[in-house]
Amino acid sequence: MNGAQALIRTLVDAGVDVCFSNPGTSEMHFVAALDDVPEMRGVLTLFEGVATGAADGYARMAGRPAATLLHLGPGLGNGLANLHNARRGGAPLVNVVGDHARSHKRLDAPLESDIDAVAGTVSGWVRRSLSPADVAGDAAEAVAMAKKAGVATLILPADVSWEDGAEPAEPLHVRPRPHAAPSLIEGIATVLTGEETVLFLGGDVLASPEGQLAAARVAAGTGVRLVAETFPARTARGAGLPDLHRLPYPPEMAMAALKGTKHLVLAGATAPVHFFAYPGMPGHPVPEDCTVHVLSQPGENGVAALEALAELAAPGAEPQVMERETPELPSGPLNPRAMAAVVGALLPEGAIVVDEALTSGAGLTELTSAGPRHDWLSLTGGAIGDGLPMALGAAVACPDRPVIGIQADGSAMYTISALWSYAREQANITTIICDNGSYAILEHELTRVGAASDGERARKLLDLTGPALDFVSIAQGMGVPASRAETAEELAEQLRHALAEPGPHLVVATLR
Repeated sequence: MNGAQALIRTLVDAGVDVCFSNPGTSEMHFVAALDDVPEMRGVLTLFEGVATGAADGYARMAGRPAATLLHLGPGLGNGLANLHNARRGGAPLVNVVGDHARSHKRLDAPLESDIDAVAGTVSGWVRRSLSPADVAGDAAEAVAMAKKAGVATLILPADVSWEDGAEPAEPLHVRPRPHAAPSLIEGIATVLTGEETVLFLGGDVLASPEGQLAAARVAAGTGVRLVAETFPARTARGAGLPDLHRLPYPPEMAMAALKGTKHLVLAGATAPVHFFAYPGMPGHPVPEDCTVHVLSQPGENGVAALEALAELAAPGAEPQVMERETPELPSGPLNPRAMAAVVGALLPEGAIVVDEALTSGAGLTELTSAGPRHDWLSLTGGAIGDGLPMALGAAVACPDRPVIGIQADGSAMYTISALWSYAREQANITTIICDNGSYAILEHELTRVGAASDGERARKLLDLTGPALDFVSIAQGMGVPASRAETAEELAEQLRHALAEPGPHLVVATLR
């Protein structure tokens, strides 16, 4: 058995049976070995950023790693932005990066680069397999470390892949996520009934209905306020769950949301910071006289910690949850809120919503919050271009659930080739492109950082017209049925049709 065969067999035996791929010459023996291990599903993408973003979306929904297959340092570089998002969201992911054969490394071939250094910027674990005898054990460790530390990168030299002498390795045992100590929970319980306290939720707490309900019990029994992190990796939402408000993105609004807080208790989240520095403004929204307490941090069992806290601090308390409610279908011209109302009115049970609407998402979370149960995936690391790939990964992970991608127009172009993979896989994804013809988020940032300008040259760098992007033609050219809506009625009709018909669809919502 050669190294590639042993590697793939080991991955499959450890539960990694999907590989999002954009291979090259160095990875051809891995590609050939897919026929020897048919349990591994290979999903071809036309750009490495789609492969890494899809693996991120898959991991968020499946709760276990997918693999990627990338070509040398440049291929890893092309996938780096969405590996950054995966790292920030704590997604488990096994990143397999091919490299030159060991004998070829010293020749400084044109594609030679320092893969180890680049991989280290986004990986919690990096290993280079040095022989066929090592590769399966390295693969087993990569899966275990991905489950523990997020992105794990295994560098696979071409000759290690093609040489014989390898055997599959047994999966490694991964310890359950640690629980908070009883003394820690007791200490935090003492601050909940005193001064103004916020329970700041993220990670596994938001992904789990049980975690949210435990937090709501604490709030009902103690009077603490619940706030969710701004861009959670995955949030369970809908009727029967508490109405959680996210910490706003704009720094002024985030500071106002936490004003007066004396105790900030972190449950599955890290302490919030602003995305960027702004003149004359602190780097985070936490008041200076606020004490930050850690109930659980990412990687720990936040759900169990909250359930224990609820039993101790709020015994018998009943959580306040939302009754089922959906907005009325709007009429007339489309704007962001009308688009959000259409989505909220037609959202199907069990949907997965992938949100990269950015500035076009006004009202989107509000008008869907009390609808049918669904999951919501957010842009965790701020590197735009993750929405379309994440939807692909979510659809592969959950083929029986409808996926709805709400996608800003500018960021869609970063990874637009994901549509081709949608068509190839016949993924059940409905994409709504929010077409406002601009990088609207940067228009806001231009003012916020104090660099506002009425200059024509500055405005031109944020304008996506001249020529206008024809997403209908782009989608159809990659095999995805597409249409354009200019009114709320047209969007509702086209969204109904897309959701009723299997396979991928794209609807361009013209927002003005």
